[in-house]
Amino acid sequence: MAERDLSRPLALTMGEPAGIGPDVTLAVWAERRERRLPPFYVLADAETLRSRAALLGLNIPIETMSASEAVGAFDRVLPVVPLESAAFAAPGRPDPAAARGVIEAIARGVGDVRAGLASALVTNPINKKALFDAGFQHPGHTEFLGMLSAAWSGSPAHPVMMLAGPGLRAVPATIHVPISVVPGLLTEEMLIRTARTIDHDMRRRFGLPNPRIAVAGLNPHAGEGGVMGTEDDAVIRPAVAALRAEGIDAFGPLPPDTMFHAEARARYDVALCMYHDQALIPTKTVAFAETVNVTLGLPFVRTSPDHGTAFDIAGTGKADISSLAAALRLADELARHEAEYRQHETAGAAS
Repeated sequence: MAERDLSRPLALTMGEPAGIGPDVTLAVWAERRERRLPPFYVLADAETLRSRAALLGLNIPIETMSASEAVGAFDRVLPVVPLESAAFAAPGRPDPAAARGVIEAIARGVGDVRAGLASALVTNPINKKALFDAGFQHPGHTEFLGMLSAAWSGSPAHPVMMLAGPGLRAVPATIHVPISVVPGLLTEEMLIRTARTIDHDMRRRFGLPNPRIAVAGLNPHAGEGGVMGTEDDAVIRPAVAALRAEGIDAFGPLPPDTMFHAEARARYDVALCMYHDQALIPTKTVAFAETVNVTLGLPFVRTSPDHGTAFDIAGTGKADISSLAAALRLADELARHEAEYRQHETAGAAS
């Protein structure tokens, strides 16, 4: 595996300041050695972090600095790259006035990765309602990152949300939409494009030379020959056949109720599911605290803890840092895999 570029830290956004983002950010830095974490800096309002540290009784040294100074300072202080927009909110009390800073942190993080200042982006959870109230036009992080990615590359992006835990990786083909509209959104073309993205990133960033993709059915028993729905035979099965013809190791549609037990999971590397809860319920059941949200299909590595803002425990010290720690470690691992992949590509082109 390629060595990590020690000159480039991870960029971490603070997320919703009224939630547990500040709590877990402070706490995870305090356990940076025990958790074997790579260096990172926080795109945040420094006073919010200082205020939250005082509330939590944490003696965390916080210093503002540039991204290029973060690696050298990480072992002794929590490096903060300050925002131009204020992003303060009291624990459990989201304020739309902080939305501009929340959005700025995400956009700045993407810009830092693009500029080579950071190796990857890790995002703390945001509160969609607070952002919507301030005029935010995107359904969530994934869609906003897709827009930023398109601006970066000059071509439309196809961001794919994956939940990755120690026992299961799963992708929902449709994400933040009502379940009533899911069947109409599932097309052969969309499933093929999503599976191609999975295959590409599993090779490039996860280091799997031949990823196995298990495709879930939409209906009970994967439709049972059309008795319980036609989408499995009319849409999903032809998509799987087309993928296999391309050399992608996809198989299915599989009955969703029998594909997530331990023996079944051993037969594949990632599950392609048809809707949000079909993917998230099993991943969170298998390893709730250690599951990480990964966005595939972007020109940069992005991970996020797989939990929400948890307003009810913000500022109490009760937040579990396991998912953020896992997100930081995974972002570092994916960035190293991609660096290794690029080295091989360059060597192959030169030979």
